[in-house]
Amino acid sequence: MSRRPSRRLFLGGAAATVALPFLPSLAHAQGAPPVRLLFWFVPNGIHMPAWTPTEFGEQFALPPILAPLAPVRHQVQVLTGLTNWPAHAPGVAGDHARGTGSFLTCMPVLKTDGADIVNGVSVDQVAAQALGDQTTFPSLQLGIAGGASVGNCDSGYSCAYTRNVSWAGPSTPLPKITSPQLLFDRLFAGLDLNLTEAERTRRRLYRNSVLDHVVGDIGALSNKLAVADRGRLDEYLTGVRELEVRVAASADAPTCAPGERPPSQWSRTEQIQLMNELTVLALRCDRTRVGSFMMGNGGSSHSFEFLGITGGHHEISHHGNSEANFERLTTIGTWQLEQFGHLLAGLEAVPEGEGTLLDHSAVYFSSEVADGNAHQHWNLPVLLCGGGGGAFTPGRHTDHTDGLMSDLFLAMLHAAGVPAESFGAESTGPLAGL
Repeated sequence: MSRRPSRRLFLGGAAATVALPFLPSLAHAQGAPPVRLLFWFVPNGIHMPAWTPTEFGEQFALPPILAPLAPVRHQVQVLTGLTNWPAHAPGVAGDHARGTGSFLTCMPVLKTDGADIVNGVSVDQVAAQALGDQTTFPSLQLGIAGGASVGNCDSGYSCAYTRNVSWAGPSTPLPKITSPQLLFDRLFAGLDLNLTEAERTRRRLYRNSVLDHVVGDIGALSNKLAVADRGRLDEYLTGVRELEVRVAASADAPTCAPGERPPSQWSRTEQIQLMNELTVLALRCDRTRVGSFMMGNGGSSHSFEFLGITGGHHEISHHGNSEANFERLTTIGTWQLEQFGHLLAGLEAVPEGEGTLLDHSAVYFSSEVADGNAHQHWNLPVLLCGGGGGAFTPGRHTDHTDGLMSDLFLAMLHAAGVPAESFGAESTGPLAGL
């Protein structure tokens, strides 16, 4: 008792070993559920005629590529008309690198294939820098394809721009985790995953008995302490009691047990869906509140033979107005949205507070270009899914002609409680009408 026990350190230390989800029974103590931010990237654009609804408002029909989102349609907002101007450089080759590099930064990137790369801070990292001290991991960077951030990957642009969408600083791209096993190990390192439910119950009871013992011992000293020290003791006991309540409540609360470690071999679809499930688990267990995912690097030449399509994706995206290529792009886009829908369904399935985990999330989906043949950075394919904790009204198709992607990101930051005044190279204020 020579030093005052720190309530902050005591609770923080305990939280590092006891992973708890948001508990509705403790809402008065925990406050409203936090808003999570997720950002999804798909390469090579989208076949826009099979993507864009023909009606605005709530009564829009889902086009072919968006059809897989029917089960979560009420959580999907289709945004038409948004532009990422910093990626646009007329007459300069390298649109995939510029579009991917500025995908979440809304900043122009320096054309170089050397070490002197220059970009901005991405929106996910602005959020992570503001909110990251509240979770085990400030953010997660995930994907299905890796690769070093060196060399020339697109017409003289560094591979750093095509292989990363998350940037902690102008010259600091953040590499992705591409293995579900590695992600699992990172999220749950140090947890004993082999305990039975009976053993977990015994540990909870043991924890409670230890806390009771500590409270009893310290309480016996109260009459021997000076007035100032009693105040310090009260502060400590308050922290202990709050933790005891949380531990006791967790016995009947939704569990954050991670389950079995993912397998070491998987198909591409299985890889993405394992990443989806681990992302939902990470958010549900409050291991992080911010994440990005790349379904391939910028300008990806992945093949889709498992969909019956020959040739690389990048090659097919240069469709040359071929109806055969349009059909292939629609098939690829529909498969991509099936995987994205799997993520949304997982978030929707987790009850939280007065709604679901998806109600308290804002999930962004887009690509580095719109049409893969024209390489345009305006009228991009954009989805904003989830309610953002009440900030957004999904279930609509909204018109944002001449709107800026940076303003959408600013609105997402504000929904998460990040009081940014501007974002990227040209923001004018939070995007209206969301």
